[in-house]
Amino acid sequence: MKRALTLFLLLLALAQPAVAHPVPFSFLDLQLAPSGMSGTLILHDFDLAHDLGFTVDRFRDPAFLAERAASIRTLLNERLKIAADGKDLSPEWGEPEVLADRQSVRFKLRFPDAPAPGTVSVSGLLFPYDPNHQTFVNVYEQDELTRQVLLNRFASRMDHVFGTREGSLAVIRRFIPEGIHHILIGPDHLLFLVGLLLLGGTMKRLLLVVTAFTIAHSITLSLAALDIFTPPARIIEPAIALSIVYVGFDNLLVKQGRDVRAWIAFAFGFIHGFGFANVLREMDLPRRALGWSLFSFNLGVEIGQMLVVLIVASALALLRSRSEKAGRQVAFVGSILVIAAGAFWFVQRVFFTGGL
Repeated sequence: MKRALTLFLLLLALAQPAVAHPVPFSFLDLQLAPSGMSGTLILHDFDLAHDLGFTVDRFRDPAFLAERAASIRTLLNERLKIAADGKDLSPEWGEPEVLADRQSVRFKLRFPDAPAPGTVSVSGLLFPYDPNHQTFVNVYEQDELTRQVLLNRFASRMDHVFGTREGSLAVIRRFIPEGIHHILIGPDHLLFLVGLLLLGGTMKRLLLVVTAFTIAHSITLSLAALDIFTPPARIIEPAIALSIVYVGFDNLLVKQGRDVRAWIAFAFGFIHGFGFANVLREMDLPRRALGWSLFSFNLGVEIGQMLVVLIVASALALLRSRSEKAGRQVAFVGSILVIAAGAFWFVQRVFFTGGL
């Protein structure tokens, strides 16, 4: 009996903080209507009391709450960042309201600077003193709940695309540069492409090679983004490395008049498409504008590839026009380097997945 009583008192003691701070959550609702964007922010009085240095009961007094409204707004403006179409917003704060039944305080927000945004982003940690604190963000369009996101110390930012014409344009503006950026900074995709260009050829032939690559990776990128088929990265990443090795060897073994680079680009493009899909997953694809995001990302990749073709192919053509022998030497040495890089990545991705 004594042990049971001791255990009960211990559990009661451990439960006290939970009673004092029942749920470490805040709630932000964003509403898009024809009249513009508005919001509601609900905060637990326990969190406000902790960060402002008062007892909890003071925040249940409407008169005291009105006196401290400016301090609360200053605190929240530093921690909560809301932007529309890439522009930071300064919300108009309503007077705080006591929600006694929820032990909370409510603010109503207006955003006169964002009458009809295409995208909105929310970022920040409202009460960083508590590592378990989380903020529920609900997005409504015409009174319909279209998005729910949980912000915490592991994921402190949310981006949302509204289902409007402006939203589609915002998706295009975002994902075309992302596609260009990815192909230009992705060393494996870039080296695969450069390897296909080393042997030169007419601009028409080279554009055909790049287009074949684009068609193939667009198919598998769409399959993965739509969750129809997604091979594991542990298979795709080494396969991409092997595709680079293959291109290098094909350059060394090619015979006069034989040019199957378009077919090589098409075949291995399917594998590279799954690699692109891994990047898209990290971007939090807007499901309501999935088609536009896929199209825009692919278009950006195609633009980036064309830039690479124009620069690399022009430089190689200039070199060959001055010295055919030098052009062959560059193709030979370049192919050796392509093989070496692909082999290195293959070994790294198969045997050193935790990093060298």
